[in-house]
Amino acid sequence: MKVLVLVPPMENAGGIQRYSATLVRALNEIVNDWDVKMLAIQRTQSKGIGEQTGLGLRVKSRFVLQTLWGAAYWKPDLVICTHVGLAPIGWLLRALWQCSYWVAAHGIEVWGTLSFEKQSALRKADKVLAVSAFTSKRLIERHLISPEQITILPNALNDSLLNVPPRKEFLAPLNINGRRVILTVGRLASSERYKGHDTVIRALARVRMCVPDVVYVIVGDGDDRDRLVSLVQRLGVQDQVVFAGRACDEDLVACYQSCSVFVLPAKTVLDDNTPGGEGFGIVFLEAMAFGKPVIGPNYGAPSEFIRHGEHGLLVDPEDPEAVAQALIELLTSPERAHQMGESARQLVTGEYSYERFRERLHQLLTNHISDGRQKLCVS
Repeated sequence: MKVLVLVPPMENAGGIQRYSATLVRALNEIVNDWDVKMLAIQRTQSKGIGEQTGLGLRVKSRFVLQTLWGAAYWKPDLVICTHVGLAPIGWLLRALWQCSYWVAAHGIEVWGTLSFEKQSALRKADKVLAVSAFTSKRLIERHLISPEQITILPNALNDSLLNVPPRKEFLAPLNINGRRVILTVGRLASSERYKGHDTVIRALARVRMCVPDVVYVIVGDGDDRDRLVSLVQRLGVQDQVVFAGRACDEDLVACYQSCSVFVLPAKTVLDDNTPGGEGFGIVFLEAMAFGKPVIGPNYGAPSEFIRHGEHGLLVDPEDPEAVAQALIELLTSPERAHQMGESARQLVTGEYSYERFRERLHQLLTNHISDGRQKLCVS
């Protein structure tokens, strides 16, 4: 069985890129390496895929031609597109060579309005891999995808992160020694204000009344940073907020280990033109894997796997008072917070590990070839 995986530019460390890398890794372990090929769009000046993220016509056309040439020579049995922007190519390959094609659906890229070509390619796909039940429901309601087409294949933790040695030097200039750290990891992009950095910042004045030694560490950068810095200054919480900037894996591990609570009150916005929200929220998995309790939104995809009162607390993502109360509760009850963190660690280890992802994918492939016409060669 030959599997061709079409992926967006892989230079970014975003959720879709991580999902794509995990998928290819698992495929290579399930079937013989020579039976799996990956083709990635080569980045130019742009940062993403499709019209909404600025890939030029020349880049897209070159990738289509490259894919057609490779498929004609290699003749794959199955094509997996890890972004809806690539789904029309999968549809074209099936029309030309009668191969099957699957499409991965993550979050906001499929929650709103889609072009005719993308929507048609989704509807024609042999299988749509949704990372969450929330995205699955949105595909059914908004794009009329048949429920029988959809299989939930959630994100998995990058297990290598747990073996990365922390770079303590990253923490030194942050001045957090002896303080109780709340942590957020995420891009500071004006297009992603739904992540809720504002809400946490607005909650801090209330939190510091009960927890004077609290500090909010924000990992990430982007074009919205200056606005958030101004908000911090306007609210007078400069002593409680640290903008740590971009971080490599070693820096991230140090931050996860040092924090008491991870918080990301990301609101979900189901707007056809500008949807917003976490399609899954892999940073929650990372924090939970390090045994940290998490605070997330009470609506949307993250609430599917974060159980309120067991792994952390779920709150109204637009209510700073609710966020403040949750933070105070966890910061002033360290034993309960520790118990939640341990439950969170067990959940990730059991249900969202790489091994569990591979098992789910193996079962999907086994079902796909159960008609007996193709043979799955297990490594």
